[in-house]
Amino acid sequence: MIVLENVSKKFKVSQRKKGLFNFLMSAVNPKYSTKLAVDNLNFSIAPGEIVGYIGPNGAGKSTTIKMLCGILTPSEGKVWISGLDPSNERNRKKVTTQIGVVFGQRTQLWMDLPLVDSLRLNQKIYGIDEKAFQQQLKLFDDTLSIGSFLHTPVRQLSLGQRMRGDLVASLLHRPSILFLDEPTIGLDVLAKDALRKMIREINHQYGVTVILTTHDMSDIEETCKRIILIDNGTLQFDGSLDDIKQKYGSHRTLFVEFYHKPAQLHLPELELLKTVDNKYWYSFDYTTSNPSDLLTKIAAQAAIKDLSVNEIKVEDIIRQIYSERKLMREGLG
Repeated sequence: MIVLENVSKKFKVSQRKKGLFNFLMSAVNPKYSTKLAVDNLNFSIAPGEIVGYIGPNGAGKSTTIKMLCGILTPSEGKVWISGLDPSNERNRKKVTTQIGVVFGQRTQLWMDLPLVDSLRLNQKIYGIDEKAFQQQLKLFDDTLSIGSFLHTPVRQLSLGQRMRGDLVASLLHRPSILFLDEPTIGLDVLAKDALRKMIREINHQYGVTVILTTHDMSDIEETCKRIILIDNGTLQFDGSLDDIKQKYGSHRTLFVEFYHKPAQLHLPELELLKTVDNKYWYSFDYTTSNPSDLLTKIAAQAAIKDLSVNEIKVEDIIRQIYSERKLMREGLG
């Protein structure tokens, strides 16, 4: 479905110093440097997958998406969408009929017109006949409940309603691939949950392949089974949520509430994180320490009132990876 083979993208960046004289000199004799935005990316995405494509700001995510959509051409390597090169002029029309794009910070809807008018415009652009158009509206009303605001001007819609409208507009021509760029940005908790449910339903009911770019790791945990992580234009991880937890998240948090504040526990496997009255939080490496054994040892030294073991969140793992990568770059610099 989607294949990237040794893909790199370079940009020429103008080098201009401050001051009027330097500005005039740069106009006469411009100087440029080369920025490598994407560096030898290789991955493939099968039909029907929901993939979280993540990375810090400036990692190369947007550049990759633009190459997949045919907006940018790779400097090196090849990009394939259903066997087609999206940067080839002859393939542009075929590729655009197979993809849909939703940008959380931008809308493709006409703000002063009712939602249905924007959908009608897309109907004309993609050459959708009236019968198919009405069938699509019914399907999306059943899935996304758009009927109640279909004739409301977009400007008067809530953010959650507008996002549903953008989803319908991007899926109206029945694309096989959907790119979602920060789709939950600015939404409240209920709207986020609703949108994540919609993504899962769209994938399940229509078999749409979804590539989700987001900084909200809850989006990833709620919708994706696979993560592709890039940083500084290079691939850092490609695997399942369980894989990334196993590779990077070897620690767990142990919460223990004692009946009475205990004397210092003699457990070298535990690292004390914090205490509040009789409540203690510890960190331990679950690959080398068995939680049951730890609890037995704790119970032998103090009376336990309550306890729990919490798995590390993907958000914490990703934050840790970002921090480590940043320190590595600064150290190399």
